[in-house]
Amino acid sequence: MATEIKTTLPSTKTNTMVPVYGAGDDVSLAKYINEIQKFPVLSAEQEYEYASRWVKNRDNMAAEKLVASHLRLVVSVAYDFKNYGLPVSDLIASGNMGLMQALQKFDPERGFRFSTYAMFWIKAEIYETILNNWSIVKLGSSANQKRVFFNLTRAKRALGIMDNNLSDEQTKQIAEYLDVPETDVSRMATRMSARDVSLNAPLNTDSDSKDILSNMADTKINIEEGLEQLEFKRRGYELLKKHLSELPERDREILKARRLSDPAATLETLSKKYNISRERVRQIEERAFKKLKDAILSESEKPKLINKE
Repeated sequence: MATEIKTTLPSTKTNTMVPVYGAGDDVSLAKYINEIQKFPVLSAEQEYEYASRWVKNRDNMAAEKLVASHLRLVVSVAYDFKNYGLPVSDLIASGNMGLMQALQKFDPERGFRFSTYAMFWIKAEIYETILNNWSIVKLGSSANQKRVFFNLTRAKRALGIMDNNLSDEQTKQIAEYLDVPETDVSRMATRMSARDVSLNAPLNTDSDSKDILSNMADTKINIEEGLEQLEFKRRGYELLKKHLSELPERDREILKARRLSDPAATLETLSKKYNISRERVRQIEERAFKKLKDAILSESEKPKLINKE
C-alpha cells in the first residue's frame, strides 16, 4: 500500500507542495494552501470517472486528479482541530494520509461521493495523531473516550459549565449529553487538565529555584551494593548449574520442568512422558529439589579461600 500511496500523490512544478508530510513552517504552509487552490473541484460525474479508472485499472493519473481535488478538504478539516496543541501542518500531514487510505478503500459503485467517504478517513487519522501526541502517557482510544476527548469542551459550553474541576452533578450532565458513562467523563477530564510536566521545570517562579528532578529521592543502590548483588547472583547461578548436573538425568529433567520452566510442566504431562504416576512425579520433584538445595547451601557456607602471595 505504501508504494501505491506514493505513486498517487499529486505533484507540482514547485518545491513548496508537500502533499503527505505537510509544510514545515508558516510560510511554507501558506504556499502549500495557495498551491492546492489551483486544483479544480470535481463534479460528481468526474469523481466517479476517475475513481472507476483507479479501482479498475490502477490509473495513477486518475488517482492524482481525485486526490488533488480534495487536498483543500484536508486543510479545512485540519483547521477545525487547530486548538488541540499540534501544528496545523502536522494535522494536514495526517489528514493527507487519511485521504490516501480513503483512495485505497473507496468503491465508486456504492453511490457515495468520494468527499463524503474521505471525510471519515481524514478525521480518523487526525484523531489518532492528536490522541497519540496529547500526552506521553497514552490516552484511552475507545469510541466513548474519543467522544469525550473531542467533545468535552463543546458539551461544557452547551451546558453552561465553566469549571475545570467537574462536580459529580456536572459529570453526570455531560455524560448524559454525550451519551457515555460518567467514569469516562471524569477520567478524561482529569487527564486533559493535567498536562505533562518536564522534570527540568523549576519548582516555583524564583530564578534560582531547583528543578523537579533535583528534588526527587535517589532510590538507586550504591555501586558497592550493586556489585555485591551481581557477584551473589553469579555465584548462585554457578552453584545451581554445578549441582543440577550432578542429579540423575530423570530427576534433573523433572525438576527443571517443574521448577525452572515458565510455564511449569504439569504433573499429568510428566507422568505420561515418563510412564509413571503423578504422585511419583511429585515425589521425584521434591526429592531432587531437596538434594539440590542441600548441596548448594552446604557449598555456599564453606569459608572462602584467600590466596596469599
